[in-house]
Amino acid sequence: MFRPATVRCNLSPEAKEFPGFSTGDQVFILGMGFVGKFFAAELNNKGWTVSGSCTSVGKKKKLEELGYQAHVFDANDPRNEVLEVMKNYTHLVISIPPLKGLGDPIFCHKGLLESLLKDGRLQWLVYLSSTSVYGDSGGAWVDEDYPVKPESELARARLAAEEEWLGFGQNLGIAAQVFRLGGIYGPGRSAVDTILKQGPMSKGQKARLLKAYTSRVHVADICQALHASILNPSAGKTYNIVDDDPAPREEVFEFAQKLVEEKFPGCGKQYIYPERAESLFLKKPSRAEKRVSNARMKKELGVNLLYPTYRSGLQGIMELMASPS
Repeated sequence: MFRPATVRCNLSPEAKEFPGFSTGDQVFILGMGFVGKFFAAELNNKGWTVSGSCTSVGKKKKLEELGYQAHVFDANDPRNEVLEVMKNYTHLVISIPPLKGLGDPIFCHKGLLESLLKDGRLQWLVYLSSTSVYGDSGGAWVDEDYPVKPESELARARLAAEEEWLGFGQNLGIAAQVFRLGGIYGPGRSAVDTILKQGPMSKGQKARLLKAYTSRVHVADICQALHASILNPSAGKTYNIVDDDPAPREEVFEFAQKLVEEKFPGCGKQYIYPERAESLFLKKPSRAEKRVSNARMKKELGVNLLYPTYRSGLQGIMELMASPS
């Protein structure tokens, strides 16, 4: 039987060691979710001090059990102590999505944040955004210079947050960058995991089955890009963080099901096809069709993808599941 893959980022023997890191540096991760925990694990292994925020006491307890100092930050009931703690850190990763009707919850406290951090230790920050800001290009390739045209309220809020964080970095004189992430997957959060869990697909997942292109990225490669940016910061720059293959979601799930049936016969069999049939029957128009280029990430950050396609990424996840504890 399969076992869930554990949270770790060193998922390939080709992973870089990043010798330029200083153990005196400290990172604060606003929003220690899926990406934040993977990146925290890597930095922790390299001797960094890592802390972050979460949205509940329960999540705080789990993060503390992993060895991190965690702080609860609830946009509906914000506590300034989280903002005050951040002034002691040299690096900041912002992984909090905007909220409907509110936008970026941190920038509700912009004045206080600037006053606290202007005399702090902060040197570098990255805001984790989304390729959703590009909207629909009719399937054309888009790079960071392509005109953005976000179509949803949350995508427009993402774009506004990008501008706010870049402006924030400029005001403080620190290296602030934006990473536009594709669909994030990795151990515990992938097409393989969905099939094995045999849970129902959400409305959004069903709709995405109709899309001709979906840009995605393995969490290990997000960590790679973050590492590279720390070593070679580029103030005011934006990077697309995606793999080489913006493949249809349907194709990804068909490949994942093949992997599952080969490794674990009888698990998740025929899971995806009823959902696919339902989506095709609805015939909803596809939206936000685009293929996202990662050329700038490779050229300027020097990132050599560990998982350049969904095939290599899913195979790596399956190997983790099948390996002995």
